Amino acid sequence: MLASYLDVGAQTIQFSYTSHGKPELATPLEQPLNFNLAHSGGVALYAFTRVGEIGIDVEQIRPDFTGDDIARRFFSSNEVGRLTSLPAHVRHQAFFNCWTRKEAFLKAKGIGLSLPLDQFDVTLAPAEPAALLLTRWDETEASRWSLKALDAGPSYVAAVAVLGHDWELTYLAGNPESLL
Repeated sequence: MLASYLDVGAQTIQFSYTSHGKPELATPLEQPLNFNLAHSGGVALYAFTRVGEIGIDVEQIRPDFTGDDIARRFFSSNEVGRLTSLPAHVRHQAFFNCWTRKEAFLKAKGIGLSLPLDQFDVTLAPAEPAALLLTRWDETEASRWSLKALDAGPSYVAAVAVLGHDWELTYLAGNPESLL
């Protein structure tokens, strides 16, 4: 798929890795192509853009996993407060919304979990549009990013984060080979 976007043979693509392990194209391009991927259960998502850095995450919602302990340990106090104030029947969905939005942002920044999850806030309620609300290290950081929820199918939650605005999301579904 990456070769198709670059209009080159797959065998010619070479990767390098950032200090935190995020893959990137080894050869600089005139017009950069940023990419990311995520998978969970039977779903894989691939994201490509020339707008700016990009991160994508998908999680299969597991009914037996509440996430309450993880939220209290890793999410910001604002997020934990919002999560616990939600009705019980939507709290599970809200946890996974928060997790995928945070993970997509971290992947876009290319720093993984070296940045503690409680250092930035995202929306999480099922009816709220996905958004990066604030970062504790820079008052202007959140305004530079776009965060969108994705429809990854029943029992899945997904999000994409892009450094930049005014971009349009295009979905292509199917077997990766069929999308070329």
